[in-house]
Amino acid sequence: MPEFAKRMEYMAGSAEIIRGLFSAMGDPETISFGGGAPASDALPVEEVRQIASEVLAREQRGVEALQYGPVQGVRQLRQIVAEKLLAPKGVMADPDDILIVNGGLETMNLLCQVFIDPGDVILCESPTFVHCVEIFEMFQAKCVGCACDEQGLVMEDVEAKIQQYRPKMVYVIPTFQNPTGKTLPADRREKLAELGSRYDVLILEDDPYRDLRYSGQELKPIKAYDKTGHTVLANSFSKIFSPGSRLGYVYADRKILEKLMDAKTATNSHTSMIPQILCAEFFARGLYEEHLKKACAIHKERRDAMMAALEKYMPEGTRWVFPDGGLFSWVELPGGIDTTELLKEAAAAKVAYVAGAGFFVGGTGEGRNCMRVSYGNVTPEKIDEGMRRLGALIRSKL
Repeated sequence: MPEFAKRMEYMAGSAEIIRGLFSAMGDPETISFGGGAPASDALPVEEVRQIASEVLAREQRGVEALQYGPVQGVRQLRQIVAEKLLAPKGVMADPDDILIVNGGLETMNLLCQVFIDPGDVILCESPTFVHCVEIFEMFQAKCVGCACDEQGLVMEDVEAKIQQYRPKMVYVIPTFQNPTGKTLPADRREKLAELGSRYDVLILEDDPYRDLRYSGQELKPIKAYDKTGHTVLANSFSKIFSPGSRLGYVYADRKILEKLMDAKTATNSHTSMIPQILCAEFFARGLYEEHLKKACAIHKERRDAMMAALEKYMPEGTRWVFPDGGLFSWVELPGGIDTTELLKEAAAAKVAYVAGAGFFVGGTGEGRNCMRVSYGNVTPEKIDEGMRRLGALIRSKL
């Protein structure tokens, strides 16, 4: 067999973490806090079924849905993004500056195709979303972690590392961050946009959890503070419509967007038409607002159940993040417990999580006593039982 490309070696560590994350979701007997899926109860199954039965007819939109489509995406859906998802957040976007992509992750892939050469530096939060690190490493970028505190990225460290490394990009998840659940405050968002402009660095704002807010004050995206086009806003329909639809969008300066479209034509021509049309009809029929209320209510109940279970079952000295939204909390254990080693025993107890060390770039050893727990697709009853099992296991190690 011919040799694999060198990039496969470069991304091997992050790829192994991702394989483990998905495998933990496969056992129906295991209570898994490892995945990042939204609640199955929140998926608009009946609404989408009704839409499909009506529009997937030849005299309606059936031909459009089954035929090739525009590279940039269905215009109706791009207008919906601009008017219903961005404008209420303080971002006034032209639909012609929006590209519909195959899930939120395709934006990262396309941006790397357009901007990243082997050896380029990408700054990221520490810890950060390991799936995006996998993409960055596939393009042989060097990921450098920046310091975070209880409110997220520390701007002084970001600026110091911009000066030190001259990165192409800063990657950030500002709202209900994956994996920690933290939210970057408004003043730091404004400062990050300003740093991108001042140092000619791309700010990649990944914001897929933004609309799943259950408490706290809503904040403007970093893109709302961008005055020079250096911030690129990436988002997804996975958490607010359907992860199985594999729909996302990117809003960027038109010069950047044109290059992203060139890369997309070389990658997959355009995003699938069927889910675009179903999603556009879902919004156009006024179904989104009530659906979002329902989704937030379901996930709030699960967030609260997770916080209560952590308080109830975790040993003294454990620390965790109370997230105002999203799907995750970050748990820091006492006693020097290695959560990677603990995974094997957790699997035997039929409970799963994601060990913390894999979310830190550079093999620093940070996060060994940490874990990411997701409450999104776990019922309150299973959250309580799963944390009881996990808490008992942790206590046995102290």
